[in-house]
Amino acid sequence: MSLPSELLDLAVATAGEAGRMLVDKRPSDGPDVVQTKSSPTDVVTQMDRAAERLIVQRLSEARPLDGLLGEEGAAGEGSSGIRWVIDPIDGTVNYLYDLPDWAVSIAAEDSSGVIAGAIFLPMRGELYAAVRGGGALLHTSTGGVVELRVNTGVPLDRALVATGFGYVASRRAHQAAVLTGVLPNVRDIRRSGSCCVDLCAVAAGRVDAYYERGTQAWDHAAGSLIVAEAGGHVAGLNGVPMSPELVIAAAPDLFAQIHDLLAPLDPARD
Repeated sequence: MSLPSELLDLAVATAGEAGRMLVDKRPSDGPDVVQTKSSPTDVVTQMDRAAERLIVQRLSEARPLDGLLGEEGAAGEGSSGIRWVIDPIDGTVNYLYDLPDWAVSIAAEDSSGVIAGAIFLPMRGELYAAVRGGGALLHTSTGGVVELRVNTGVPLDRALVATGFGYVASRRAHQAAVLTGVLPNVRDIRRSGSCCVDLCAVAAGRVDAYYERGTQAWDHAAGSLIVAEAGGHVAGLNGVPMSPELVIAAAPDLFAQIHDLLAPLDPARD
């Protein structure tokens, strides 16, 4: 079995290469939408596919026996006990509109869960990285390295909370209703347009909590480890692990308050 640090080094190098390619090769008039998924606003660009091809190539060259799960279709069982979970662009709509909050997310998982994860935000020059049991770090745009810690001791009414919304109209309508129950009880709401960017923000103390329905494994795999290694708690409702049904992330004390606020609002319902 490979050391977590070796897996992290590969994730960091690959995320960095893919992120730089996405910046350098982005068409001057914007990327082309080549596919839609759950709705006409849930888009895939040619650059999503190009980035996933690059990532898969690098990972497969380095570790041909590992499994793969990618947002744009990469899949393979592998035989090593390690699987890579890949989001080539988390925040594709931001990338499409040339907004800065998009990221490349790469995680390695074993039978016990995510063991190493890297998230690169090219437009901000930030690299977030964590290994299980080894803490979480932010490599800043100026070359500094910061140990990440979630905000603690924040009461619910002072909490800055990040969230996101789905692409299907019926789900968005219910999420809007949930939001009306959350907003009067917290400091304010933030919406970046990227699950993994929001999770990094929790880990860095830039927001206090995050919740969202509808995220997939590639959206939250690396980010959930980064939050956990920064001292946070990531789960769903009523002790259920995080899943597409719901992800909540915050310091343990605030997690309980956010959970109890959300639970009667039925946030996992479409």
